[in-house]
Amino acid sequence: MRLHSLDLRNIVIEDSFWSKHVDLVRREIIPYQWEAMNDRIEDAEPSHCLENFKIAAGRSTGDFYGEVFQDTDVAKWLEAVGYSLACYPDEELEQTADEVIDLIAEAQGEDGYLDTYFTIHDPAGRWQHLAEGHELYTAGHMMEAAVAYYEGTGKRKLLDCVCRLADLIAETFGTEEGKVHGYPGHEEVEIGLIRLSQATGEKKYLDLAKYFIDIRGVGENYFVNEMKRPGHHVIYADFQNYQPAYSQSHLPVREQTTAEGHAVRAVYLYSAMADLADAYQDAGLKKACETLWENIVTKRMYLTGGIGSSGILERFTTDYDLPNEYNYSESCASVGLAMFGMRMNQITRESRYVDVVERALYNTVLGGIALDGKSFFYVNPLEVWPDACMDRTSKQHVKPVRQKWFGCACCPPNIARTLASLGQYIYAVDAENRALYVNLFVSNETEVSFGEEERVHVSMETHFPWDNTIQICVTDVPENGMTLHIRIPDYAQNYSVSGNGMVTGAPEENGYWTVKTDEACELQITFEAPAHYVYANPQVRADAGKAAIVRGPLVYCLEECDNGANLPAIMADTEEPLAEVASDLFGGSVIVTGHGKKVKENSWKEGLYGVQKPETEEVSFTAIPYPYWNNRGEGEMLVWIRDGRI
Repeated sequence: MRLHSLDLRNIVIEDSFWSKHVDLVRREIIPYQWEAMNDRIEDAEPSHCLENFKIAAGRSTGDFYGEVFQDTDVAKWLEAVGYSLACYPDEELEQTADEVIDLIAEAQGEDGYLDTYFTIHDPAGRWQHLAEGHELYTAGHMMEAAVAYYEGTGKRKLLDCVCRLADLIAETFGTEEGKVHGYPGHEEVEIGLIRLSQATGEKKYLDLAKYFIDIRGVGENYFVNEMKRPGHHVIYADFQNYQPAYSQSHLPVREQTTAEGHAVRAVYLYSAMADLADAYQDAGLKKACETLWENIVTKRMYLTGGIGSSGILERFTTDYDLPNEYNYSESCASVGLAMFGMRMNQITRESRYVDVVERALYNTVLGGIALDGKSFFYVNPLEVWPDACMDRTSKQHVKPVRQKWFGCACCPPNIARTLASLGQYIYAVDAENRALYVNLFVSNETEVSFGEEERVHVSMETHFPWDNTIQICVTDVPENGMTLHIRIPDYAQNYSVSGNGMVTGAPEENGYWTVKTDEACELQITFEAPAHYVYANPQVRADAGKAAIVRGPLVYCLEECDNGANLPAIMADTEEPLAEVASDLFGGSVIVTGHGKKVKENSWKEGLYGVQKPETEEVSFTAIPYPYWNNRGEGEMLVWIRDGRI
């Protein structure tokens, strides 16, 4: 039986590390993104997304502006609002969201169709551009938003709108004669349909998601044939030389063994595959998910949980191709990886999936947003030299500072909805067997329901990741008892669980420490996770002869403001121990210092090249948590440091 996340309405996060990020969603991020969607951010890329809905609804006149999926900025904003309202009721915000939903309802067609690009710009092109038109992708995000808003507020208006849309899609797509036999170019609707089915109890939405998965990559490629149709025009120039692997349609999904193509598309697909593998008890689909996961995390993932290394087409390339200064690692891709990992954990009950989820959340997802919530990274490199981040070069996609907004603004609201729903990642529940899985170490109070009359109160207190002591208090334990499964992180050393002064429970089971109790209990979890050097598989050519610093789930990096310019000239003495220093930086954090050598630039007496051997000098260097880089101004950044032993 699958595990389930907790209802966000039943969990309150008050955490020394995460609260400054989670609270930022309602205090700064949601209001800031509202201003961005209304084109009121000075010197920022225009959005026009709300104006598109006004034009489609007949409230305004004009042309469509933006990406074909511009509607999804509104959808993900509404999803974040729904999660936020579930935890923190806000009448003013709810009224604003209700007005947006009224606008969306007005823009919806009589038959249920909802997509402002095709409504305004190309009415005759409906369902004719599945490879690149993003209609189904946009529909999926609207469905996710509707479910989140319904669960957060109890209001059905947007839910009813997307049900009409889902009904139209079901009438349009399928195996029957006269229906479109295609599937999404950019996967997402599958996730939306599954969530819609869970919220409404309508199995037809689940079956429709299964249809989209089962038909993908079967027989002649649908997208290739679509582009050969007379009169077909390409929306994006990149699709003129279309390769099916880009959209994971090169093979039936159960036959795919390597993560290919656009990274966000891929992990959204895999998330839906995991859901459906469980819903239909499909062993082949589950096996494919496990195989694809292993390929990603053992051969195609960055240390920070970033995926999709290519700056061209935002895609996976080949095994071990993980360049640092050219890499893409789109924020949305790490959000999708966390979604995929959470589902695999709930299906398998193996903590190894959470190890990756945690790494993605703490590093790439957090790194995608500034500490003030008002600027964002789309791309998350592991090495930056600002002077070389030039337009019309191989690094034009790399930005040395976070941006106020993007013309293609998928990442900012995706980060917002993820932070707003953090509570879904902390625990997983098996109500039938009265079991609670503790996955993330975040201070909170929650109520866990094992049935209508079995409601357990759980509190967790910790200063993780700065301190590795976690206190868990459980009260109102059912008469028949309950089981706690407490995750043992892959980086934890000397892990122990004690209660009432004694070590308790059973040893590791699928990466969890298991504690059974039939009465209220207080547990203390302790482990060590000191800062240390890590090394990459030698086949990762970009990292050969280099080392990185990791402390618990956090990857560390060097910044120019601490260590001077030309960071690649630093060579770490990896035989010397690293030191940890408590700091007030970034609202309180642990900084890491080390020793090594650095090439002396002022000792070079020749031209561009010469026979002179460079001189070095002894240096100390300072490393900060990777997610906080570029919060103190523009400058160089480096994760992988040359190993001075080599």
